[in-house]
Amino acid sequence: MNVVKHHFIQNRSIFEDYNVGDYERDTIIKLNELFKFNSVVVMVGGSGLYINSVIDGLDDFPAVDPSIREKLKTDLIENGIEILQQKLKELDPVSFQKVDIDNKQRLIRALEICIGTGKSYSSFLKKGKTKRNFTPIKIGITADRDIIYGRINKRVDIMMKDGLLNEAKILFSHKDLNALQTVGYKELFKYFDKEWDLDFAISEIKKNTRRFAKRQGTWFRKDTEIQWFDYQDPIQNILKYVDSKIKY
Repeated sequence: MNVVKHHFIQNRSIFEDYNVGDYERDTIIKLNELFKFNSVVVMVGGSGLYINSVIDGLDDFPAVDPSIREKLKTDLIENGIEILQQKLKELDPVSFQKVDIDNKQRLIRALEICIGTGKSYSSFLKKGKTKRNFTPIKIGITADRDIIYGRINKRVDIMMKDGLLNEAKILFSHKDLNALQTVGYKELFKYFDKEWDLDFAISEIKKNTRRFAKRQGTWFRKDTEIQWFDYQDPIQNILKYVDSKIKY
């Protein structure tokens, strides 16, 4: 980060509402600025939904009564996520198979569309892609599962050593904010709530991060446009591939 200018890092407060639609809008504006001076811009990330929003555009969903979302949030708190997962399975079996049903926000989003419109969430999904003024070149970096999982475990240990526990403690009073419903924070919040001991909370961070990485892999392996490289491949091989795809 000291060598290459990064964007959209620490650019929003946890108290601001920010969703994938906001991200798509802000990223397209930034890309239009960057392409005035650069022929290639690199987007790095792990969330397939956010990446797809920039490359392909978002689906157009109708507005629904905000009270539906609030009711679903209450159901989630009072009855647990399994009730909502079963409800989505009944209302929209297609989305149940495709949506990350362990992601509370996306689960609620799919349900509020189903309930608010009387139609399935999947029926609103885009049939075509939004036309963009750039050509994406998709590259995936991979490694053996044991290596990935080992690095995840080590990364969590480093994060704890670098102050994640104290950071989570500072944020604990805001634990219900959407921005903090992420792996790392939510496990430590359970420690502060005295539901778990610290060692177990750390082990859960590692486990849930590994699960997240597995879901990422499943998502991206479905994309036939991605050219995969082993993490040990020489960087020259990747650059050569990119150069072969650029239309000068």
